[in-house]
Amino acid sequence: QVQLVESGGGLVQAGGSLSLSCAASRLTFSRYVMAWFRQRPGKEREFVAGITQSGASTDYIDSVKGRFTISRDNAKNTVYLQMNSLKPEDTAVYYCAADYDSTRIWSQGYLYNYWGQGTQVTVSS
Repeated sequence: QVQLVESGGGLVQAGGSLSLSCAASRLTFSRYVMAWFRQRPGKEREFVAGITQSGASTDYIDSVKGRFTISRDNAKNTVYLQMNSLKPEDTAVYYCAADYDSTRIWSQGYLYNYWGQGTQVTVSS
């Protein structure tokens, strides 16, 4: 059974930083595009950032560009999301997702094969 396990969420003040991790198991990690999605209170789930299999290409939604950085370590089967200059509107449950053998970073969640259980990020004003 494939597992994606997120960690690193928590409570932080506006302007602060958090680093999320997603550890994958029972899959060939280097074959997957990896992404972070989030679901803010009362909102639909949205794409936040994605990274290709080699890490050579990344993509972000406009609202996090320059503040968030996605990266991966294929040797550790882990994808990361470094979040800086956090804002209250970043408050959400953050999920990592894996898309097998994709040729691009998709923002549509239904295209992803596997999901983690989510980790709560709360940014206080």
